[in-house]
Amino acid sequence: MLIPALLSSRSKTRYRSGRRAQVAAVCCGLLLSGAAVATAANAAAPTDHAQAQAQLKERERGTLVSAEKLYTLQTPQAVAAELGAAGFEDDTVRYGVVAYRLVYRTVDPYGRPTTASGLFALPLNSEGRLRAVSFAHGTGSHKNDSPSMRRGAFVSAPVIAHAASGAAAVAPDYLGLGKGPGLHPWMDIGSETTASLDMLRAARAFAPRTGHVLERKVMVTGFSQGASAALGLGRALEAREDHWFRLGALAPVSGAYDFGGTELPALLEGRMEPKSGVLYAAYTLVAFNRLHHVYDSPGEVFRAPYAGTVEALFDGAHTGEQLMRGTPGTLDELLTEHGRELLAHPTGPLAAALRTTGAVCTDWAPRAPVRLYMATGDEQAATANTERCQEALLRKGVDAPVVDLGAVDYKGSRHLGSNAAATSAIVRWFGELRRR
Repeated sequence: MLIPALLSSRSKTRYRSGRRAQVAAVCCGLLLSGAAVATAANAAAPTDHAQAQAQLKERERGTLVSAEKLYTLQTPQAVAAELGAAGFEDDTVRYGVVAYRLVYRTVDPYGRPTTASGLFALPLNSEGRLRAVSFAHGTGSHKNDSPSMRRGAFVSAPVIAHAASGAAAVAPDYLGLGKGPGLHPWMDIGSETTASLDMLRAARAFAPRTGHVLERKVMVTGFSQGASAALGLGRALEAREDHWFRLGALAPVSGAYDFGGTELPALLEGRMEPKSGVLYAAYTLVAFNRLHHVYDSPGEVFRAPYAGTVEALFDGAHTGEQLMRGTPGTLDELLTEHGRELLAHPTGPLAAALRTTGAVCTDWAPRAPVRLYMATGDEQAATANTERCQEALLRKGVDAPVVDLGAVDYKGSRHLGSNAAATSAIVRWFGELRRR
């Protein structure tokens, strides 16, 4: 399904104190004595100021901060070698590729200005007008486990594959990963959406410097954590949250769409690979607590000695190997009874947050073509997630075929194998749609 990233209690306090300051600034607006008209005008001033600030932030979102050329794969053969080294097929390669890291302005989960980075890959010797493909990656435990920080790797290969087929491939690193400051708000659909949309805007601003312009329709895909992020971006595009881009097609892969209702029960009941259950249970509690205050002290939900160490493992500076070594082999060793109960029967802020996460399939009806990709026997993202998503879309009148990729394998993982296998299939499908 995923594999973690960050946030600390100190950062949580900073977020919350910042929010309190924002509320205080609004509710304690300046009121001066005088005539009724003057009083009314002065009373309205803080609201006007807040609106002006919001409009300013909206205009700044997607503004390009910097662009750095990372590498060039001069020939299709060089691209094929790159993809092969990452364990991906090369059957859709037509062009060489040039890759850039873009840093751009966006907003954090509270709407405050920040920056993020992402990978932008273009086909060499291609026509001036290019369709954009947005790819949202699965979770990584380290800041470097993101598309713009890895070359010839699992996390960047889909981006290169789409560019090599003739598309402008855009991949956000998400907040707090890559070159972005701070901590990564894992599985926060709102900030994944804004980071993805603003990365598209930055790519559109940068593209003319390379002799290209991006077409209006965006083909959107994503894997694992990125599958939900892709649905969030698609929803934003169809809601006209950008004045230029529109959704062209949607192809999420192996998502935990029904995170609270399907994925967490599968983990807790031992229907997923045991170590994955440990990692995702830990990350769910740590990450959601940082934004939604699920617990007051780690000792409430984690057993000793992990109560004193597990939060720090998800700080973006620890590698996946360190995360594996620093967590136990079973949920019973990790979770207190209260911790397990929270995940089994979420209430309060956690339940509300999980409803928001699950809404990516339930609260809208895509007009663009949709296909849902999954792998038989996925050991990390329960395949029932895809079934629930398809059913929810069908209730909205949307026919979203499920493409079962079979028992695909990537280094012993069918979950990871679904990303490698789906990439070529999605490249071909997006190409067919463009030619219609």
